[in-house]
Amino acid sequence: MRWMKQNRAFTFIFITMAIDSIGWGIILPVMPQLIVDITGDTLSSATVAGGWLLVVYAAMQFFFSPVLGNLSDRFGRRPVLLLSLLIFGLNYLLMGWAPTLAWLFIGRIVSGMAASTYSTANAFVADISAPDERAKNFGMMGAAFGIGFVLGPAIGGLLGEYGTRAPFYAAGALALANCVFGYFVLPESLDSRNRRAFDWRRANPFGTAMQLVRYPVVWGLAGVVFLYQVAHHVLPSTWSFYTIEKFGWSPGQIGASLAFVGIMMAVTQGYLIGVVVPRVGERMSAYLGLSCGVVALVGYAASQSGWMIYLFLVPGALQGLSGAAIQSIMANQVPANVQGELQGGLGSIAGIASIIGPLVMTQTFGHFTAPATPFYLPGAAFLLAGVLTFAALVMLYVQVRHAAVDTHLQPRGAPVSE
Repeated sequence: MRWMKQNRAFTFIFITMAIDSIGWGIILPVMPQLIVDITGDTLSSATVAGGWLLVVYAAMQFFFSPVLGNLSDRFGRRPVLLLSLLIFGLNYLLMGWAPTLAWLFIGRIVSGMAASTYSTANAFVADISAPDERAKNFGMMGAAFGIGFVLGPAIGGLLGEYGTRAPFYAAGALALANCVFGYFVLPESLDSRNRRAFDWRRANPFGTAMQLVRYPVVWGLAGVVFLYQVAHHVLPSTWSFYTIEKFGWSPGQIGASLAFVGIMMAVTQGYLIGVVVPRVGERMSAYLGLSCGVVALVGYAASQSGWMIYLFLVPGALQGLSGAAIQSIMANQVPANVQGELQGGLGSIAGIASIIGPLVMTQTFGHFTAPATPFYLPGAAFLLAGVLTFAALVMLYVQVRHAAVDTHLQPRGAPVSE
């Protein structure tokens, strides 16, 4: 009976993440044009504005993810997840209505404060998964994101032909519908016996860091996650701009390419992780994923025709092996009542990486495509991301080569539960 309940809960959270991903993917093909329409600037200048929109969102995520993660350890995953979905839905509607760039920034600030959908969902998965099943189940969350990415950008590309604001209204309606659906169906995954008191000293990025430093493997892998996250932001922050600049793609073509990304991501996360990780282990899966990421990023930069991009999207999708494997290694190091704090800490890492990544990548793209650039190189941001991913691969090797990553390690000087 317990297995059936957990299976239903996992199925629902999978559907919820897929719907949420669809909403996010809908707006990607039209975001550059919306900024151009609002500001009247060139595409190159709009890239810079788009980067700053991502930065303010990430700054709020950095500070508030530990708060929400600790709240979910105290009150459960369900209320935090539903609140996040509600605010995201309202934010999409606000962005669709926004008459000025300032309103776009307001929307990003508010949504960044509640950006806990994926971190809370991952804590939910950690709650209901056995340690040796976590990599596969985290991979399934990635598959849900991939399915959403198949449908979202394709829908966004089609709606974008009828106006740049239509996809935002559609995304808002979908997110709000998802919130209502979750209110009636979503169960709670964190047992009351595994909850702990909320403490403001821990509910901030620095307090969370001090807690997680006691878990040697977790702390060591935080740097790997940071470098990987910074590099990964080259895709959401510059993909649309890059393909327009270099290949002259339309919103429909951008949507089609992102849909292909989603298909490959779903295959990797939903199937290959469950096959590869049990056979080669979490450590080798992480090595393989990051290596494929380096190949893909350099390939994007070197592509001379639009069709070549699709060749490198295949190894690009395989880098998903690393994310699930590393996350599983980290989750298996901490007790049940710290899973929310861990995911909140990862949210803070994602937040600070999201501040640095989009800013660096969009500025790099803008510099090397501006009329006054001394050296025209639209793929410069992807080359930089490739270097950072290679650095993450080296750091991963250094951190886990002597670590027992397949067993549940306890922190130095800390009990199992608190």
